[in-house]
Amino acid sequence: MMQKLFAYAKNTYQSEPEYLWAKTPEAAVLRNRKNQKWYALFMQIGKDKLGMKETESVWIVNLKCDPLFMGSLLEMDGYYPAYHMNKNHWISILLDGTVEEKQIKNLLDLSYQLTEPKKKSL
Repeated sequence: MMQKLFAYAKNTYQSEPEYLWAKTPEAAVLRNRKNQKWYALFMQIGKDKLGMKETESVWIVNLKCDPLFMGSLLEMDGYYPAYHMNKNHWISILLDGTVEEKQIKNLLDLSYQLTEPKKKSL
């Protein structure tokens, strides 16, 4: 699923994944090219980091999210408070097929919009 999301981000926002960390070379970020702010973080973590009993690894994406919208998402399968990010503004989503690709793309769009540069008022 990650490759499909990377292709979507490239086609829609001209964003390419960046691999920033030597300790986790498979982890990637997507940045808003207008201001270099992250709008997605892809990583592999243990399920226990999300509050599950299992410890096996799973791929997730952290996306910026509107706090008003986050509460309803967290009640659905596959959505968790953001791992290793501000839990008021970010959400973690399983990339194991629990959440439909279309829904993740919609949230990727929202995350991108939330990182857009603020418009200056006169």
